[in-house]
Amino acid sequence: MSDRIFGVFGILLAIGFAISALYIEESFLSDAVGPKAFPLIIAAVLGISSAVIAFRPDPEPEWPAIGRLVEIGAAVVVMILYTELLPIAGFVIATAFAAAYLAWRLGSGPVEAVLTGVGTSVGIYVIFHLVLGLSLARGPWGF
Repeated sequence: MSDRIFGVFGILLAIGFAISALYIEESFLSDAVGPKAFPLIIAAVLGISSAVIAFRPDPEPEWPAIGRLVEIGAAVVVMILYTELLPIAGFVIATAFAAAYLAWRLGSGPVEAVLTGVGTSVGIYVIFHLVLGLSLARGPWGF
């Protein structure tokens, strides 16, 4: 039943997306395909995929126990807090804490989780900011 609900929701979303794409105004300087083509292709793929899910559902899933659902909810809260704290704490610190928590909940020991969080944070900072020159949220210490 959940696959059918998800599939019907996806079909409705695809229809809404396609209708929205049809309202895109075309400029006289556009290419031969036009700006509507890509959104319409995405809507078609979403609609076809959702129809397959709705008409050929998998067997009913076994939902996780309440304890696992609480863990999933906690991970969602951590990601929301991450986005809220990113401009305040900065990329390196916020990412280190979020990655460490998620690594710990995925089975790492506390020390491994902290090392994973710091390594992930510093590694991404080095690649995206220092190597590629992209702007990341600066924290109270300037990084």
